Amino acid sequence: MLRKTSDLVNFKLGALDGEIGHLRDFYFDDQSWTVRYLVADTGNWLHGRQVLLSPCSVKSVEESERIVRFDLSVKQIEETPSIDTDKPVTRQHELEYAQYYGWPMYWYGPALWGPVPYPILDRKTVESAGVKAPPEQTANPHLRSVDEVTGYHIHTRDGEIGHVEDFVVDAYDWAIRYVVVDTRNWWPGKRVLVSPTWIERISWEEAAAHVDLDRETIREAPGFDPSSPITRPYEASLFEYYGREAYWSREHKAAA
Repeated sequence: MLRKTSDLVNFKLGALDGEIGHLRDFYFDDQSWTVRYLVADTGNWLHGRQVLLSPCSVKSVEESERIVRFDLSVKQIEETPSIDTDKPVTRQHELEYAQYYGWPMYWYGPALWGPVPYPILDRKTVESAGVKAPPEQTANPHLRSVDEVTGYHIHTRDGEIGHVEDFVVDAYDWAIRYVVVDTRNWWPGKRVLVSPTWIERISWEEAAAHVDLDRETIREAPGFDPSSPITRPYEASLFEYYGREAYWSREHKAAA
């Protein structure tokens, strides 16, 4: 199922034995365009600590109750390795989290989640890897905040076209399938979906994403209605219009 990240923000977060706060943000990596962590706001419970929860521990996302449930206890989360909220997440932090929770190290292996193409909780996989923490506290340059990138300008091959309004994530593997682009400054009221595979780079300095498309192509693209579900026929028409291979076709070939 495809979901907008903005719809999930402020969902309650539930452990096996109680609630732990609400969803504040997401961290994704801009190489594979996959959500790697859900950022929890724990209020005064763990004041001053940033809690990152991997999709590997997600049991369910319940729309009716507006809650994301995790296969973790309150105590496990309370004793999670500490991360300073004012500093970037380092690869060492990620390794400590993976070893503590038993999450696969997504940066090792051929698949989207390291050894597998979807997020799983497998402590044996982590322990058998035998990977040591890097000696330096180097920030992971590819981890991006959804909240921060929202609002970034979209630059095409021939000029600016709009800004990032939202992200669409696949609840199966937590891959970001689309960036929602608001083109209101050029064509009032129109929103379009752009696959992140068409984004050549993100510039922190410019607060911009550079897309391998031209303005006219985006202007004539099928519009996106945020209030309507994203159906496979709509997706198929989108990729047909852009003349690009659909992600499900590409992934099927990779798995064959």
